[in-house]
Amino acid sequence: ADSLYVSEYFSQSAQKLSFYSWYGNAKLFHFHVPEDTVLLRWLLQASRGKGPECTDMEVTVHFRYGAPPVINPLGTRFPANATVRPSYNISIALSSAAQNTTFVNITTPAAGHWFIAAHLPEAAGRIEVKGFSTPCPYIFQADMFVLRLTDMPVLEPGVAMPQTIVSPAKPLHAKVFVPKHAAGMQLELRSCVTSEQKACAVRVVLGSITLPQSFQRIVTCVGNITCSLALDSPPWEKWLQIMVESLGATNGSVSLVMLASFTACRPGSSSSFLSFLSLNQSQTSPRPGSAAAAGSSAVPAGEASHNVSKQRSFCLQTQPVVREDLDVVSVRYRLLNGPSVPVGSLSPTLLLLNLNTGMDSGGSLVINLLLNKTSLSLANATVAACVSAASPVLSLNATQNCSTAFFQGYPLSVRTSSAEAMLIVLYPQTDVWFLSLQLLCPKGQGECKAAEAKVTVFAYLTPCFNDCGPYGQCSLLRRHGYLYAGCSCKAGWGGWSCTDDTKAQSVGVQNLATLLLTLSNLMFLPAIAVAVHRCYLVEASVYTYTMFFSTFYHACDQPGVAVMCIMDYDTLQYCDFLGSVVSIWVTILCMSRVKKILKYVLFVLGTLLIAMSLQLDRRGVWNMMGPCLFALVIMIAAWVHHGVKRRHCYPPSWKRWVFYLLPGITLAFIAISVYAFMETNENYYYTHSIWHVLVACSVAFLLPPRDKHKKPWAWSQKLTCRYQICQNDREELYAVT
Repeated sequence: ADSLYVSEYFSQSAQKLSFYSWYGNAKLFHFHVPEDTVLLRWLLQASRGKGPECTDMEVTVHFRYGAPPVINPLGTRFPANATVRPSYNISIALSSAAQNTTFVNITTPAAGHWFIAAHLPEAAGRIEVKGFSTPCPYIFQADMFVLRLTDMPVLEPGVAMPQTIVSPAKPLHAKVFVPKHAAGMQLELRSCVTSEQKACAVRVVLGSITLPQSFQRIVTCVGNITCSLALDSPPWEKWLQIMVESLGATNGSVSLVMLASFTACRPGSSSSFLSFLSLNQSQTSPRPGSAAAAGSSAVPAGEASHNVSKQRSFCLQTQPVVREDLDVVSVRYRLLNGPSVPVGSLSPTLLLLNLNTGMDSGGSLVINLLLNKTSLSLANATVAACVSAASPVLSLNATQNCSTAFFQGYPLSVRTSSAEAMLIVLYPQTDVWFLSLQLLCPKGQGECKAAEAKVTVFAYLTPCFNDCGPYGQCSLLRRHGYLYAGCSCKAGWGGWSCTDDTKAQSVGVQNLATLLLTLSNLMFLPAIAVAVHRCYLVEASVYTYTMFFSTFYHACDQPGVAVMCIMDYDTLQYCDFLGSVVSIWVTILCMSRVKKILKYVLFVLGTLLIAMSLQLDRRGVWNMMGPCLFALVIMIAAWVHHGVKRRHCYPPSWKRWVFYLLPGITLAFIAISVYAFMETNENYYYTHSIWHVLVACSVAFLLPPRDKHKKPWAWSQKLTCRYQICQNDREELYAVT
């Protein structure tokens, strides 16, 4: 009978793409492929807006099984000792068409977690003020279709199972469960004949497809002879898919017999499989090779030769490991019998690192090995190690490439001349990981039968390796319920962990940037002096507030080592933004020359409204433009009122226009142009310093002259004189009509 297939559809909400500067700009999609899936189809939809700002664009899409893809669009360096394997990616072009739809098909995909990451090309580095320009929206959405076989035949170990391939268009699918501690597997096809009783030709595919690397085993069987396929270290406690395709030209059926058998790994005892010691059992510290358990403590020198004969039949020695969850994407692995583990030559020592919770793949797995030189009597001996997922490497030797049936492991080695080794696995795939260690001798294993080395093992999962270093910030990212981490680099540093100093700023440049951005605020001192000289004490207080917080905000905002924070960063940023906008507000209102009571009411009311708007959206352009425009309307209305009342242009003096207003307005427009259109990440420290200087100088030019009936520095006389003569402060008392 024909097999029953069920199709399922999974979709996630679309995301707006960003230009790439660090991993946080890549938009992540997380899917789960169910068991018994024989066909996976991705539907990738990319679209763009229709405005004139939208140009031709290329979207890069990365795929990976088990963990988020490790990508490097900028071509930067990864940290030393990090394992990097290129991701599988495709490009989707958005040119004349506003939308592009692409399909990606995968046959017999691996069941479990799959990830897609999409991003635009490298960011230009220009700092855009929110609201001045409208960026083109680029949207990306990924949908997943799966075709699942509901009645997939189960192949039992040691039991021959006859099967029939109906036609070449309908391949045979089956699965077999790999038990724990399976050292090897062999699949046999027997009695393969066609419906015409002729010799058949079939192709056998063992395993599932994983990206970016796939390790499917394929063998072609021709004739009715027995065809077999052997695997070393198959994945433990997983279903293994088997697909058999008929290569015949006709539509006739093919019958065959399938048989699967396993070779058991019997570590530590001849009567049972290996089991990790419980916490209570570990307190008794049993020796390796004992009948009670597979040992984990060091073997005394006198007993080493006694246990050699027993260890010959052992597949491996195990060490009990406790997983200790510390925080989000933060795990420490603790060995119950101490950090130092004994390593022999007859069988590998095995450590199990559990990373199969589904939430561990968003960090970095760090493994550090340290050889105790005094424990190794053979100077030329080497401790070889291999880190692998799904199943361990059960035999390490000089020619072994640290691979299992479906995974290419990561090799490590320590010796007397190089006693330390480190491995960093970026975004380790969701699975059970194994660390295998074995002592190797250059003249053969017979040389170090009774030898033993002690290796200290430190293993932990961290969100960001080395916390991104002094020039980076580790950020925890989220996609729905999935959490992962990435490094945002500063001061020109780059790379996955901010270790690439190709474009890094020197310490001198960092100090120069800090000095420019902070000391440029001292240009407010002339504006403060002018305001005090003309008896504008409220305005002078605002300028002093702005100068103080802008100075210390930029001292705290620096990306390098020249940093000083006197308060919380967010508080300094808010006070800097508030002071900047309020300074513009009070300056324009002061220029309007309205009555004092009305001016001070507008000062207070405007400051309160500006504080509220900054709390809602700190970087919105209308937080600055709104108060400016409203204050300009008030100023223009007041100037028109004064001009109509006097029947003369206001301000009346041409010198005031030529030597003060026009230079001040010119400086203000240049400052706004620099701030809105010229700032980039590379030139920020001097373009923003120019903004400080221009704004401060424009304020000094734009402040109106003092009232004619007031003397310069008149406010100081009020501080020392106990009595004062009241005078008429009406605004237009001195005006010439």
